[in-house]
This record gives sequence, C-alpha cells and structure tokens, in this order.
Amino acid sequence: MAVVHRTTLTPGKLDLLTAWLPTRPWYAGTGDPALAKAGGFRLDDPAGEVGIEFMIVTDASGTAYLAPLTYRGAPLDGADHALVGTMEHGVLGRRWAYDGCHDPVMVAQFLALIEGRAQPQDQNATDTPDLDITRAYTGEGLASTDGAATDDREGTELPVRGASVRLHRVLRPSPEAPSGTAGHVAGSWRTPDGTRVRGLLAVVS
Repeated sequence: MAVVHRTTLTPGKLDLLTAWLPTRPWYAGTGDPALAKAGGFRLDDPAGEVGIEFMIVTDASGTAYLAPLTYRGAPLDGADHALVGTMEHGVLGRRWAYDGCHDPVMVAQFLALIEGRAQPQDQNATDTPDLDITRAYTGEGLASTDGAATDDREGTELPVRGASVRLHRVLRPSPEAPSGTAGHVAGSWRTPDGTRVRGLLAVVS
C-alpha cells in the first residue's frame, strides 16, 4: 500500500508537466500550457518501491491530458528518454519522475487493473479505493513484452502481447462501453469551469 505524504515537492508536478507536455507528439496546444489539476488516480506497486499516479490536467483552452507518472528513488536504467524530470520530496528526498507508459512497473499494474486484479486508489488519500475509475475486460490474460511503448499523435500504445492496449492522452467525454473492443478503463475529470465530465482513459482491442 502506497502512503500519500502531505509534503512539499520542488519543482511541483504541474511545473514538470508544463515543460514536458509540449515535447509530446500528442500535445494539442502551442507553447507552454497553463495547467490545472483536473483528476486522476493511483495504483499500488506490490513491491512498495515505485509510486504510480495517473494525473489528468487541463490547459487554459480546456483540453484534458492524461499523464501517467511513476516516481522512483533512483534512475530507471535505459529510460532516459522517458524522464519527465526530477523533484525534491520533503520526506523521500530526490525523486525521478518518468512517463509511466515506459516504466515496466506501471505497465504491469495497469494491465492488472484492466483485468480486475488491481484496485485503483484515491489520488490524495492513503488506503482509499477510487470508485470513480471503472474497467471492463473480456479477453485473455494480458502480459507485457520487452518492447517499448509507442507514442503517436493520438495516444500511446503499450507493449502488450496478443492485444492492443492504447492510452488516450488527449481526453474527450465519451461513452464507457465502446463497441468492438475487448475492454476499457474510464474515469472522470473537471473542466476549467468546474463541470465534471466522464470519458475513456484507455481501450483494449
């Protein structure tokens, strides 16, 4: 069970994402965005070593982005290309923040979530399930491969054997049960005017 610490982060997560998002092929804006936290959830690392957080942020235009992040106490070998930045944590010290789609711990736990073997956790509270996040899956067991996640202008394809697991990076309100898919993960977020909307975070086909 991951513990949510009430402490300082320097720089903050939004600061890291402000610099990182414009470097992504799926970034829909121009220049550095003015970001606000809009939603998200966490997953627990069974080994208790890696923090896993799915952040949803919005920019001034109202565009919502999904940014899965992992937080580590040391650099992840071979993942320099996925480094979002480093932070000083008031309790844990130096933390390396990575794009979680390129972190094998996050990929494994996200597949476990899709299959119903992992429970989403509240983004801001310890040992508190997040009942807003829903999932469904009707296929065979999912297993990650040694390949790399692939980014394109629409999202990120995870390295999964025998299925296509795609994270939506630019989020839009949408039905929770898309036709012709084997599974999905859905959740909600707040728009800049405070409206809560719901949509798909990932689909399996």
